[in-house]
Amino acid sequence: MAPAVTVDVVEPATLPHKGSVAISNDKLNTKTADDVAEGKWKDFSFDAIRESQVARAMARRYFNDLDRYAESDIVIVGAGSCGLSTAYTLAKARPDLKIAIIEASVSPGGGAWLGGQLFSAMVMRKPANKFLIDIGVPFEDEGPYVVVKHAALFTSTLLSKVLAFPNVKLFNATSVEDLITRRDESAPGGVRIAGVVTNWTLVAMHHEDQSCMDPSTINAPVIISTTGHDGPFGAFSVKRLVSMQALERLGGMRGLDMNTAEDAIVRGTREIVPGLIVGGMELSEVDGANRMGPTFGAMVLSGMKAAEEALSVFEERKKQNAA
Repeated sequence: MAPAVTVDVVEPATLPHKGSVAISNDKLNTKTADDVAEGKWKDFSFDAIRESQVARAMARRYFNDLDRYAESDIVIVGAGSCGLSTAYTLAKARPDLKIAIIEASVSPGGGAWLGGQLFSAMVMRKPANKFLIDIGVPFEDEGPYVVVKHAALFTSTLLSKVLAFPNVKLFNATSVEDLITRRDESAPGGVRIAGVVTNWTLVAMHHEDQSCMDPSTINAPVIISTTGHDGPFGAFSVKRLVSMQALERLGGMRGLDMNTAEDAIVRGTREIVPGLIVGGMELSEVDGANRMGPTFGAMVLSGMKAAEEALSVFEERKKQNAA
């Protein structure tokens, strides 16, 4: 028989939410779960609410966010490990900036919820462990690399910290359908990127079988694209650059070589055309970099470098607008 677990109800004054319950494992066998249910939960009830209150609470905040972030300072396309690392670095450095993250999936995190081949542990080569220390994720030190016991621990921790920043808004289940452009004769292809064209992902999935469902837009002087290598959602921005002739062609991702790939991705993270910075595995499609497989250090450090590049581009654009 499993030992009974003591449940102590902590005074509301010590907790952020009234009625929170703390579990104490140091007083086992003093009270059973049935005893607790009888004494604490028999007459339990939530505060009364109308269904319309729930609808209004969600809709009001969402549409306020759409209004606020329609003009953003920086937009990040893709909330995988690179995009989230970029957002964390940016928001921590510049709490004054409005940062919008657009993620096509319902669940942010990209491929960073698991390691390779559906294994749970996450491997990062040094010096990416410094980022783990910064966000408070424990790891095992294996010399040249470290191991996080579960990739979901890294992803959930990073995601929670990003979402806690008051100047960051994540629009998940939202697709980038196109890029907003401005004529710039000094730029490759004669264009500068000035924002993103968005739609709800479920709408974007049905353009072929429904009549016209026009998108919406977000203007921003700096876009950071981290949509991953080619796939259903991957390499979107750089493929669009080719189709609009802002890039001549893509190099195409090469075969797996961890030692070559990770260095190349971090070093190559940069502004591809004015207003558009590319990081993470989307960059491999531009430069013909190697695939790195199940190691995530380059994603983190590419995100950090993308943030630095974005701040430089943002300040330069601000000077140009002021001139």
